[in-house]
Amino acid sequence: MALVTAESLKSELEMFDVPCTDDSVLDTMVELCICSRIQADEMLLEWVAYSTTKNGLKLSADTLEQFKHEVLNKKSKSKQSFRKDESHNRTRDIHSLQDFESEMKSTALLASPGLLLSPASFSPSATPSQKYSQRGGKGEVVVTFGAVQGTRWVGRRSAGAGVQLELLEGCEDSLRSSYKFMFQRLRDVRNVLTEKIEELGESLKSHFSIEEFSPVSLPAQDSIKVLGQVCCDSNGKLNAHSVLLEAGPEQGGHQVPVDLSELKEYSLFPGQVVVMEGMNTTGRKLMASKLYEGVPLPFYTPEIKMEMDEEPMNVLVACGPYTTSDTLTFDPLLDLISIIVRDRPDVCLLLGPFVDSKHEQIEKAQVTETFEAIFSRCVESILDGTKSVGCRLVFVPSQRDIHHHYIFPQPPFTLPNLSKDQRVTLVPDPCTLLIDGVTFGLTSTDILFHMGAEEISCGTGSDRFSRILKHILTQRSYYPLYPPVEEVNMDYEKFQSFGQMPLTPDVLIIPSELRYFVKDVVGCICVNPGRLTKGQVGGTYGRLLVQRSASSQDVKRVSPCLAAQVVKV
Repeated sequence: MALVTAESLKSELEMFDVPCTDDSVLDTMVELCICSRIQADEMLLEWVAYSTTKNGLKLSADTLEQFKHEVLNKKSKSKQSFRKDESHNRTRDIHSLQDFESEMKSTALLASPGLLLSPASFSPSATPSQKYSQRGGKGEVVVTFGAVQGTRWVGRRSAGAGVQLELLEGCEDSLRSSYKFMFQRLRDVRNVLTEKIEELGESLKSHFSIEEFSPVSLPAQDSIKVLGQVCCDSNGKLNAHSVLLEAGPEQGGHQVPVDLSELKEYSLFPGQVVVMEGMNTTGRKLMASKLYEGVPLPFYTPEIKMEMDEEPMNVLVACGPYTTSDTLTFDPLLDLISIIVRDRPDVCLLLGPFVDSKHEQIEKAQVTETFEAIFSRCVESILDGTKSVGCRLVFVPSQRDIHHHYIFPQPPFTLPNLSKDQRVTLVPDPCTLLIDGVTFGLTSTDILFHMGAEEISCGTGSDRFSRILKHILTQRSYYPLYPPVEEVNMDYEKFQSFGQMPLTPDVLIIPSELRYFVKDVVGCICVNPGRLTKGQVGGTYGRLLVQRSASSQDVKRVSPCLAAQVVKV
């Protein structure tokens, strides 16, 4: 870089016809050029641009100070961050075979099990998060459910040993591999929605002993019962004055506006299949007087008689991101591994995102490895760190996992190197698992948040979480909202096959950005464990004690979930 002098600056000032008679101003400009590491011509270009925006500002000591604070300081900061990013992403030059061999040795050393858990190994550019390391309330229990008094939150004597874990649908009928998407005809979507209306309509018909449904748009002087799907009359949010009921083809396939003023209580969302009773004298508006909502599916009953387990099973549930938003050091994941080693759970349900597409450094392309490499190292760290425990590990993908397919339903991760590891189970999102006779419904998609933004209610008397959870169970779907939010890339044909609930699960794991909770909804224990990190600070994880009860047709069903907690990491 050529040295900037007063003479070079003076010639540039004359070229741009900028008057400057004060030598101290010229000296200040030279100093600014050197401190900001810019040439004389760059300095003048910046000044002319700044002066023009300020209506032809004259050059003086005061205006130069103003220019320094408003332009040059910001410019130097952005340059520093760029240089830092550039140094992270610079490729290393290898000029000889010896250099290549030493490079390979260092890579092999970095990938050794002893160093895999080192924070620096995840991202050489990362520095540990200060806010996370200084967090308070570690291990604090924020939610309790069931008989937790005197409970020992540890696994069985031989953690994971003898645990039977499988997808409820079986390998043949479940989503096991990636599939082709991005080609979906509107007619196929319509067929899926129609089948949903007809299927739920049949269950409502038999449960409430309804003789037949009337067409929605047919004028009638008497009270009628109509079946349909709730939708909105515009592209905006659903409200009490914009509700439409859209019937299936068997009931005419028309849409009719609904007047909800006579309903004392209701809870509705777009895509919900309901039966409404009311008057439709003109055929153009339904005056609803009664609402029939869905009924949940039955719980799991084993085909063969099963005895009660001697010891309860300890299940740990955690949902990503596993890094704080300001660094990629995976410190929260390392802390979670320490908790697993300490508590020795039988099963760990780990839900994505593992490599979060919303992470600041990933959005700005500041990582030094491929996303797949970061994910592989993350999984290897979990495996190596929990080897002494021997617990079963279940990995559930997320649509925020940048290295995986962005589609719902989402196929399981592909990790060919782990196919021989009996402890690892890779499952799709969503899925229903059978673990030692207890059914778990799992989804990493934030349906609570999505439905919470769309649901409308009046006079229900229950909290919003319970209402939404009941909708999910009674609509018998892991994602009953239609249309889905923009960030959910839905494939409806696969959704019809793999996105529905085969039964009501004993435990529903439904992580969300919303506040953590554990709730009993229509006999199903619904758990939002929260996320392991919240921005730059630590989040929460969940733990459950479940015990299969002896199966009998005569005895009233007892929930297998004895106790549950949500704990700060």
